[in-house]
Amino acid sequence: MGLMDAIRGEFIDIIEFLDDSRDTLVWRFPRHDNEIKNGAQLVVREGQQAVFVNEGQIADVFGPGTHSVETKNLPILSTLKGWKYGFDSPFKAEVYFVGTRQYTDMKWGTQNPVTLRDAEFGMVRLRAFGTYALRITDGAKLLRELVGTDPQFRTEEVSEFLRQSIVSQLGTALAQANVPMLDLAANQQGIADKLALTLSEQLGSMGIEIPRFVIENISLPKEVEEVLDKRTSMGVLGNLDQYAKFQAATAIGDAANNPGGAGEGVGLGVGVALGQQMAGALAPQAQPPAQPAQPPAAPAAAPATPAAAAPPPLPTTSSAFFVAIGGQQVGPLDRSELQERVAAGELTPETLVWRDGMDAWTPASDVAEIRALFPATPPPLPPSAPPVPPTA
Repeated sequence: MGLMDAIRGEFIDIIEFLDDSRDTLVWRFPRHDNEIKNGAQLVVREGQQAVFVNEGQIADVFGPGTHSVETKNLPILSTLKGWKYGFDSPFKAEVYFVGTRQYTDMKWGTQNPVTLRDAEFGMVRLRAFGTYALRITDGAKLLRELVGTDPQFRTEEVSEFLRQSIVSQLGTALAQANVPMLDLAANQQGIADKLALTLSEQLGSMGIEIPRFVIENISLPKEVEEVLDKRTSMGVLGNLDQYAKFQAATAIGDAANNPGGAGEGVGLGVGVALGQQMAGALAPQAQPPAQPAQPPAAPAAAPATPAAAAPPPLPTTSSAFFVAIGGQQVGPLDRSELQERVAAGELTPETLVWRDGMDAWTPASDVAEIRALFPATPPPLPPSAPPVPPTA
């Protein structure tokens, strides 16, 4: 190696960064004591920015492309160095490559539940997790706010900070969405999109953007999920009586198909049970007991009818009556209860009553069975006869 080759080796001719780590956000070019040659080639690939730093101060920023490092291409650095007339000699500066592509598969999750108020279930505690994509929009801001002099700044160094920022905004986003808990799954994407915008605005001062945010799952505590599962199971089963018969028939078949052991000992019982099951299945379904007749709605008012002069005797058997007392339907009441209502003054001849077989509510004085419960009221006394004048 000649003298000139040794001298050339002290200068850097090509400045570039080939990233094969997939998680490096910022990488400082290893200049060491070598100097950058005037006219050196700076290669910035798509998804990268190159930031020149001189004595701790950010100078020039280059986007994708191949740049010749000359005085005319470094206006800020030339001003800082005081190169008024250009230069031909090598110079020293730190070069940071910043990745501007999307860093996907960044994960987030809530370590502690987020407490919210739900219209149907009241206070609920929710957990959530998902993924998001990270992108650097301004390499200079990122260096100033987060990187500093770190020679290799990786996603793991900022992931916890971003996770805390996400969780701090999650509760607010869920509350402002005003979506019932059971409808959150149908609205996850809308909530995620709003969170991405909010986080991008919050992190914009650091040169960071969240272009994609995904909520994979929003879950309840295990105990609450078990209760909801039981409630869902009851709805799926539908007719519990039919389900119980199906389970019994399945158990009988399993026992009959079990060779030896208990299967032989219970063979007769299985046969009897199976016969009973078959007979029950073939027998006509029993009709449900008839529901007691319900009275029609009581009218607002009904004119009273004068009591008959001579009520017939109360039958030995009579069905129960419904009585309209204070605008409310009371009953059914038997004879002894009707007598108590009469004694208390709640049941009067004008009170509306009804029982099975009657077309409509009727005043109590028009029903012979009840009219006999009222004490007899004598008619008014006739007027006294005028005196007879004496005859002449």
